[in-house]
Amino acid sequence: MPKIKYGPEHPDETYKPHRYEEHLFDTGEVLINFATSGSSDKPAVVLIPGQTESWWGYEKAMGLLSEHFQTFAVDLRGQGRSSRTPGRYTYDNFGNDLVKFIAFHIKRPVIISGLSSGGVIAAWLSAYAPAGMIRAAHYEDPPLFSSETKPAIGPGIREGAGPVFELYNTYLGGQWCIGDWEGMLEGVGDFLPAHMMISFQAGYSKFKNEPPQNMKEYDPEWAKAFTTGSVSASCDHERMLKKVKCPVLFTHHLSKIDPETGRHLGASTTRQVDHVEAIIKKTGQPFTRLSFPEMGHNMHLLDPELYARTFTEWAKTLPGEE
Repeated sequence: MPKIKYGPEHPDETYKPHRYEEHLFDTGEVLINFATSGSSDKPAVVLIPGQTESWWGYEKAMGLLSEHFQTFAVDLRGQGRSSRTPGRYTYDNFGNDLVKFIAFHIKRPVIISGLSSGGVIAAWLSAYAPAGMIRAAHYEDPPLFSSETKPAIGPGIREGAGPVFELYNTYLGGQWCIGDWEGMLEGVGDFLPAHMMISFQAGYSKFKNEPPQNMKEYDPEWAKAFTTGSVSASCDHERMLKKVKCPVLFTHHLSKIDPETGRHLGASTTRQVDHVEAIIKKTGQPFTRLSFPEMGHNMHLLDPELYARTFTEWAKTLPGEE
């Protein structure tokens, strides 16, 4: 397969139209792409996708949420139509991009919901955004502690998704500078343990000739930032959680031990979620924990009705916007 680059500099090869109109917000450093649904007289919600996901992963959920909320689904820097910033993929930068977006575009307090690494960014915002900006935060199956190289508790990134991210970065390269998609699929066995290789190959079995749409819109340098630990070098998860200053909903999805290898399967272990809960409760903030042990990692994509219902019922318990 000829090696092709993807991203904002190659729009014809990269992007497709979606249900909602897309817009760009200039932070001064990067352009943040976003889409919105619902009317401005309803509470504002910011939706933060996970790694390898663009805003349109929330497309169905946005339609369901629009009855109760005005939603803003974003592409983080390095994903979707937002800018690529080599060497600058960190939780602090992701978080500050959204602080500017909320302050200068939305211009009112918001509820946030983030999946996976987007859930860690939701945690960052719930801790470090200016007081009063974040009304409440939903962490959707986030890898808190488990995405660190040296976590305070439980397994870290190298025992979890790290091998997959190393595979991405090796064969695709930052900004798709290598772009060897076929080589990546052929080289899976050199990087992934058996239990991960089976699910990886099943997931990409339909995409042997070209990447799926979400991967085209993803800068593989994200993967390097996670495997090296640079993404969270200045953002210790335990220290961050001690600063949380708003109500939190934590939805914990599939989490189990592989009987063959003894490795944990899932974004975070039960002990890690216990630790998150204990830290946040010490801040005095309300903490709601819901377990969905049969649910895959991405609830808002796999079951948008359940996601919207869960989020909406929790939001009803929050203090008013005023």
